[in-house]
Amino acid sequence: MNKTAMNKTGVQEFFTRLRAHNPEPKSELNWTNPYTLVVAVALSAQATDVGVNRATEKLFKIADTPQAMLALGLDGLKQHIKTIGLYNNKAKNVIALSRMLVDEFGGQVPRDRALLERLPGVGRKTANVVLNVCWHEPTMAVDTHIFRVANRTGLAPGKTPLAVEQALLKQIPQSFMVHAHHWLILHGRYVCKARKPDCANCIVSDLCAYDAKIC
Repeated sequence: MNKTAMNKTGVQEFFTRLRAHNPEPKSELNWTNPYTLVVAVALSAQATDVGVNRATEKLFKIADTPQAMLALGLDGLKQHIKTIGLYNNKAKNVIALSRMLVDEFGGQVPRDRALLERLPGVGRKTANVVLNVCWHEPTMAVDTHIFRVANRTGLAPGKTPLAVEQALLKQIPQSFMVHAHHWLILHGRYVCKARKPDCANCIVSDLCAYDAKIC
């Protein structure tokens, strides 16, 4: 782990290049409203976005509200998501969070991190994704890709996801914050990969502190 964070000039240039390469990054999860986004993100834990999208394509056509999901029921939901890892537990959480949304929030997804984190199966990372993707709030959801990129590059070193989140929020200029989450995820997913980072085709390789990079 790099002990010192990238300087402000480096951070500015890092995100300037990512923005130039992809000015309007989007989530690779398919969703139609705040509720389906919460469900999709909750289902994506330890699963691929492609796999989640495949499972939710038909599901969201018949259950795109918490009321409709409750009507579908636990067994009905399982039939739609059984190709996703840990689907039994995820199905229970989706039904439970749907019930809570109906009983406590009038069927509406709250635009508040603390309230979102009260929902079964929704942790800080999921809450941050929903706030950023749905309402464009400048949050930072640190998944394995962002954790790796932040530490490997020296952008925002930290020993825990929360430490990296807090460091990134301090490091990244506000002008980049709305899209920073997606830029980092996509960079980690397709370029700065875990086992074999593609340093030769990385647009920020000269700014990166990764000792083992091969360019």
